[in-house]
Formats: sequence, structure tokens, C-alpha cells
Amino acid sequence: MHALAGALRRGGSLRGALLAGLGNGASLRISSSAAAQAAPASSSGKPVLMKEFLVYRWDPETPEKPAYKSYKVDVNSCGPMMLDVLFKIKDEQDQSLVFRRSCREGICGSCAMNIDGTNALACLSKVDKSASQATKVAPLPHMYVVKDLVVDMSNFYAQYKAIKPFLQKKSMDSGGQEWFQSREDRVKLDGLYECILCACCSTSCPSYWWNQDKYLGPAVLLQAYRWVVDSRDDATQERLKYLDDAYRVYRCKTIMNCATVCPKGLNPGKAIAKLKQSIHAEKAI
Repeated sequence: MHALAGALRRGGSLRGALLAGLGNGASLRISSSAAAQAAPASSSGKPVLMKEFLVYRWDPETPEKPAYKSYKVDVNSCGPMMLDVLFKIKDEQDQSLVFRRSCREGICGSCAMNIDGTNALACLSKVDKSASQATKVAPLPHMYVVKDLVVDMSNFYAQYKAIKPFLQKKSMDSGGQEWFQSREDRVKLDGLYECILCACCSTSCPSYWWNQDKYLGPAVLLQAYRWVVDSRDDATQERLKYLDDAYRVYRCKTIMNCATVCPKGLNPGKAIAKLKQSIHAEKAI
């Protein structure tokens, strides 16, 4: 090591000094404390934190039964949301993993799934960084699975279509003018129009699990009330008549799972209660 010290005293670089030392047959020893300081770190500069994720996997084109597959991810080297974890798994470990996603901002509703037993949007669900317990990711419950985390939304969209979610006027000739609405009437739409049709609420509702072929479910009924209460719409009576059915509306038992899981903070249960009142009064309430 005398050559190494001498090279450093002469103003040489550390690299040159090391080469000089090694060239003279010197041996370098790293202390245990230095080795500890050289512990692996994630790309973010934070220490590696490996966490297990159990992800539901099923491919209809293979004979294997549905099962949860374990993946271990360094949660300090990816984004903070569950969607980031799924991207990291797909990009680095298993490109066959299938899930829906689009906006990453909680606007489109594409990445709705069940995370640790609760329906949520993966792009808005923060990763639980507790490494002691695995996080379980599954498709929306009580829906037909297309593959992995993707469910068949056909029935859900058919029910949405059935309520005619668009403005209906006796005459669509506006004379080139907008359909005006007072500020008071506009306020009535708050808490309704924000629904993104992610189906988190409907698939968390036991009544919808049992009767989704007849019961329209929280999301669709909230949207139905949005049009019933719209002062610009002229088809209120027709809408209420369609909804006045033992199953379409009255299967709601106010369990209120819908309000608990809504990622937009809406209250479908309240909208359904207003819808029932409107049906009874034969006018928008």
C-alpha cells in the first residue's frame, strides 16, 4: 500500500493510485463497515424494499385453473400507486399479465379492480409499503373474467344504455340556441355527473351480485337520476315509468357499500333514495 500512498501524495488521481498499488502487487481489503455502506439501493436512491404481491391469474386458453401468482417488487424503485406496481411486474417480470388502464388520473375508470378486498382504481390506490404482509390484487368481484384482471363489462354497459343516458327533448330544434339552465338547477347535478362508470360501486353491492340480470345497480341508477333531475330533459315521466319495477330500483337495500368504495366520493345510495321518492311522487325530487 506504500505505492498507493505515494501516488496520492504526488497529486495523482485515486484511479491512478489504485492502479499503481495493484500494479505493485498490493492487496486491498474492504472493512465490514465499508461493505455495509455498499448495501444495494433502489434506482430512487432509497434502500431496496421488497414486497410480495399476489395477483389473480387466469387464461381461458390454457387448462390451468384460476390462481394467485406471487410477485416480489421493490416498491422503492417504482411509482407510489398500485398501477405502477402492475406496470413494473408486466415490464420486468411477466409480460403475459393482462389488465385495463388508460388515463392514470382517476378519470377513465379503466383500472378498476379489487385490491386487498376493496374495489378501487389502481391508479388512485397507494401501495401499502408494509413488507410484512402481501397485497392481493383481483378482478372486480362477481363479474365474468375475460383474462387475469380484465372483466366482461357487457352487461354493465347494456344496463347503462337502457336508461337512455342522453338529453331527450320534445323538439330537438333549439333554434340555434343553447338549452339554458338556472344555477339552482345546475347545482342539482353536482354529485351525479362526476360518475366515471368504473363499476366499483355496482360490483361491491350484494344486491347487484345476486340480481345483476335484473337490478340496474348503483352506478346506473345514479346516472338514471342524473337525467331525471335535469331540468332541461323532457322525458322525466318516461324515465320514471321505466324504472318503476320491483327489481330495477327496489332491490337496493341501502347497504351503502357503493358510497364507501366510490373513487370519486359520490353517494349512489342517496341518489337511489331520491329516485324512489321521484317514482312515488311521479316527478323529479
